[in-house]
Amino acid sequence: MGGSLFREATPALYFKELIESAVVRQKLEVSELTSYYLVNLLCGFVRVEQGVRGGLDDEPLAMRLAQALDTGGREQRARLRSLGDVSLFISGFFSDSLSRKTVDLDYYVSMGEYAYASLSRSEEEMLGDVFGELAAKFCSFVDVLGEVSERSALTSNADLLRLYERWLRTGSRRDSQRLAEKGIVANPGAVSRLIN
Repeated sequence: MGGSLFREATPALYFKELIESAVVRQKLEVSELTSYYLVNLLCGFVRVEQGVRGGLDDEPLAMRLAQALDTGGREQRARLRSLGDVSLFISGFFSDSLSRKTVDLDYYVSMGEYAYASLSRSEEEMLGDVFGELAAKFCSFVDVLGEVSERSALTSNADLLRLYERWLRTGSRRDSQRLAEKGIVANPGAVSRLIN
């Protein structure tokens, strides 16, 4: 037999492969840096730390936008980036759930496009080209993340992101086994670093 049934994969490698294959299947031209940004965006939402998650809370996006526009400089850019990231993530991964809300997918798309377009025009923003591409192709990137979600079975009750997050917090053998069934071999070193 020689080969292992499982291969160890970090969330970054896992999402990189899924994003690259979705981009190819959808025949979308994407810069390497933008693809890398999408991988990091998804990894950020997998992490346990609240500051990394971009604020997935119940605050309306319009309020976040107003707060961002009331600030300036670095804080404004950080708030706009968070708004764009949350809009893209929710639009791509949870678009089905938006049909049952007061605001729909169009709201999230327009907020995300606006946030990224604003960032792309900022002279201080090093990732201006990336944000410009995200704004110009926002709906295409929503489709890419939607495919990643479907291929990962993240829209089911076995939500991989929640499962991974719970495993990071608890180190549960059962959760580790469920991750392995999804193709991810959990790294025990990650849990010990977070628990200490």
